[in-house]
Amino acid sequence: MSRRGALRLVLAGAGARLGYAALTRRPPGGEKTWTRTNHRGEPVTLLEGPAVAVAAAAAALAAPGLDGSVRPALALAGIAAGAVGCYDDLAATGDRRGFRGHLGALARGEVTTGAVKLAGIGATGLAASLLLTGQRARPGTAGSAAGRLADTAINAGLVAGLANLVNLFDLRPGRAIKVIMLGSLALAACGQQAGNAAAAPAGAALALLPEDLGERAMLGDAGANALGAMLGVSAASGLPRGARIALLTVVAGLTAASEKVSFTKVIARTPALNWLDMLGRRPAGGPAAPAGQPGDAIPLDLGGRAPSAAAETLPTQ
Repeated sequence: MSRRGALRLVLAGAGARLGYAALTRRPPGGEKTWTRTNHRGEPVTLLEGPAVAVAAAAAALAAPGLDGSVRPALALAGIAAGAVGCYDDLAATGDRRGFRGHLGALARGEVTTGAVKLAGIGATGLAASLLLTGQRARPGTAGSAAGRLADTAINAGLVAGLANLVNLFDLRPGRAIKVIMLGSLALAACGQQAGNAAAAPAGAALALLPEDLGERAMLGDAGANALGAMLGVSAASGLPRGARIALLTVVAGLTAASEKVSFTKVIARTPALNWLDMLGRRPAGGPAAPAGQPGDAIPLDLGGRAPSAAAETLPTQ
């Protein structure tokens, strides 16, 4: 990561801390609007999500060092995916979960919040991808029309797919943030462009990792979708086409597997993954979070969550 990438990481982290402090001091709509309960039955705030989404998007725009349209594509992905995720966080009824449930309801003429989010994230992926491939299509740049069309489809899939996939991991304290950090490190190892772009979501996520691990806050759909979408833009902007196709294949495979397989159970049965998953977390049956400090909730993919009443406990995998 370059110095400008490091600056982007620091700006995103500082913005996330400041934004979270401001939001928790005066929660829009009141504290109850943003409160859920976790697998322990303890309260948690969703305000971490908007804080990281806005901070990461702002840092992407503010810090220099990225090519062409990468900065606006990052910001667009973070804000748009975060917005539709926030809508789902606050409006979902929790009666269906997963692609099949929402698409099945849509086929019967019923529009669920998850279906709205699915469409919104898809549109976000396409818009961010068009920004990226539009830069490559300017006069004097190489690449056929067919190649640019392929890049547009691949990049849109990466942005939308990673937005949803990160959300699928947001089922235990710190898990989705660890996925973001590992993904960011992997992209940094692939090249300076990808690493510098990934610095914005990584910085915002890392800054609020203590709140997440401490079971006081959670990313929710707003945070997980935003950071995942920005990670997708980072991969789309910095990886060669072959690597992007390989990554998209992995993302699609994991997403399809999530319809049948519990990630939580797989992680628990795999020693290395379980060790990483539990790193920094309160063990099962451990002491509760300090009085007045909410715990970490369990968001479900594509709107499959419980009603917004604070006393409602969300189902686990």
